[in-house]
Amino acid sequence: MGRKTDKPMSPPALDPEQRENQMISLATNLAEQKLRDGTASNQLIVHYLKLGSSKERLEKEKLEKENALLKAKTNAIESQERSETLYAEAIKAIRHYSGNYEDEYDEDIQ
Repeated sequence: MGRKTDKPMSPPALDPEQRENQMISLATNLAEQKLRDGTASNQLIVHYLKLGSSKERLEKEKLEKENALLKAKTNAIESQERSETLYAEAIKAIRHYSGNYEDEYDEDIQ
């Protein structure tokens, strides 16, 4: 009952994300074949027409830039946290070496 293909079946991926990518690839290949055969539904044709539109490309570019901005903000926050930790450790070391070391400051810093 299954469709015969010239390509050997690849084993399912173990990772869910890779498996999803495999399924997307299979669906895209099937859609391409239907478009080539002339058996594609109107919905399938419209889907691929929308993907090719300039509006879709601009929206994709916007999402990519928003994603890059979020990554930059995350990196900045992580960097700030590391700096604060380094400053606190430096202050603690300076107090310790100057003889003004007190336990309450140590607890406040951490």
